[in-house]
Amino acid sequence: MAESSPTPTPVEQDGSDTERTAPPASDRSNRQAAIWATVVALPLTVLVAIFAFGKLAPTPDAASANPTPSATTPRAQSTAPVEMAALPLAERPATVCRALISRLPATLGELAQRPVSAGPEQNAAYGDPAVAVSCGSPLPSFPPTDQVWVVNSVCWHAQEQSDQTVFVTVDREVPVRVAVPRGDDPPLQLIAPLAESVVEAVPSSATKPYGCTA
Repeated sequence: MAESSPTPTPVEQDGSDTERTAPPASDRSNRQAAIWATVVALPLTVLVAIFAFGKLAPTPDAASANPTPSATTPRAQSTAPVEMAALPLAERPATVCRALISRLPATLGELAQRPVSAGPEQNAAYGDPAVAVSCGSPLPSFPPTDQVWVVNSVCWHAQEQSDQTVFVTVDREVPVRVAVPRGDDPPLQLIAPLAESVVEAVPSSATKPYGCTA
């Protein structure tokens, strides 16, 4: 009986007659160890980065304790009553002044309206230092050649003082006085919204000074 020949083991070829041998077990172990080392090191690197960011980032308390100044942040203003005198008024001027005060704007630019110590039916104030509005003040005397400013259809006479500019209406039945401290916005810019209220509440006078073309 003829002996059977052993079955040959298939051998991979790459186009040459050289057989490919399987990589040694030690090489496979080294590659697996490198892969596991990478898998473990990646989360550890992420955790280290997160920890470092948390240490460097400012806390909410620190950020709020040192806010960055803003160019648009309104300046601090007192809310205490402004000292003003309440002049005695006849019935007609008192009625006109109450109508004016009720129509005044709540703010002049960034200046908020403040309470007054006396005469809230004829006085008003804005900002700190305060822009003071008085209705029923006496009409000042001034040379007829003095300049008269026409702002929003109202004629004003301006008097420069050491610490403020005082404007008084010269074409209204009841005079309105506005004292603007130095260092505030341009005075005429603050007068403009007040003039609108004057037009609505205070009738024009029968006579107007020279230069008043309103």
